[in-house]
Amino acid sequence: MFFVIYYSFTNSAGAFTFENITELAKYTDTFLRSIWFGVLATIICLVLAYPIAYIIAQTSSNAQRTLVALVMLPMWMNFLIRTYSWMAILQDTGIINTFLNKIGIGTIRMINTPGAVILGMVYNFLPFMILPLYSVMAKLDKSVIEAAQDLGGNRLDVVRKVILPLSMPGIASGLTMVFVPSVSTFYISQKLGGGSFDLIGDVIERQFQQSYNYNLGASISLVLMVLILFSMAFLTKFTTEGEGMVI
Repeated sequence: MFFVIYYSFTNSAGAFTFENITELAKYTDTFLRSIWFGVLATIICLVLAYPIAYIIAQTSSNAQRTLVALVMLPMWMNFLIRTYSWMAILQDTGIINTFLNKIGIGTIRMINTPGAVILGMVYNFLPFMILPLYSVMAKLDKSVIEAAQDLGGNRLDVVRKVILPLSMPGIASGLTMVFVPSVSTFYISQKLGGGSFDLIGDVIERQFQQSYNYNLGASISLVLMVLILFSMAFLTKFTTEGEGMVI
């Protein structure tokens, strides 16, 4: 962290400067795009993961172990291979478009699009949302849920007024574990986005690996870390307030 701050406020000669910080204005659109993609991927992961985690938590102990292992199975595969597999699926000559052509629909452009990048984020980071949610839901006191049902609460009311507030710690952990890598990723955007647009991770990677402008790369990284810390603080405050909303 010390070196990130040091390089952010110095030039290549080691002299103090604000030039790196002022240059960040040109990357405003890239920052906003990265945050937007990260938010979308995180919301989609939450919507998909919540019912999956709940279903797993309601099964027997043996079934839970099996289902959790299946959730973790993609994580045992190399991150690069997982992303490359989606390139093969989404490209114009891939599995999906080959099927669409055979049934007469024709080729649909899927690779090198924002949707492909968000899909890659969701696929790679979905387990990071499921696991903390499952961990919390598996420990919920079933007597509380049964009491809510005995008092006349329907399934939707029980989920909204009991299960959801009690699962807030898992939601907070999942949101953090998905949003942080989503907003800072670069490999997914390069392979599934085709370089047609930049995310902030692409800019940072380029400064260090191609331009060798470590000072600007460090300043961008510093701002990204600050944004992530603010986001985590907001999520923590939001979910802490939600924990006390059980009715």
